[in-house]
Amino acid sequence: MSEIMTRKNERIKRFFGLLDRMLDKIETALTGCKPTLNGERFLTNQEVSDKLKISHRTLQDYRTAGKIPYIQLGGKVLYRESDIQKMLEENYRKAWQ
Repeated sequence: MSEIMTRKNERIKRFFGLLDRMLDKIETALTGCKPTLNGERFLTNQEVSDKLKISHRTLQDYRTAGKIPYIQLGGKVLYRESDIQKMLEENYRKAWQ
């Protein structure tokens, strides 16, 4: 084990390759992660529209009609993720056949 480890050493190349792959996986995992506020995640108009597969206009109609709870701070509208989940569960209809 008296050999000097350099960048050309195969063990060093493998080690740094593993580190690169780990970093890529960590970055991928953090991309979809949003910080919470008091344990609650908040979603934007775009995220709720995508999740419900509806247009921004339909989402606005739901807000106006009081069908969907929301928070408005200035021009920014946010939705509690738990409120969206609860709304979906309350409107779930089982198949009857």
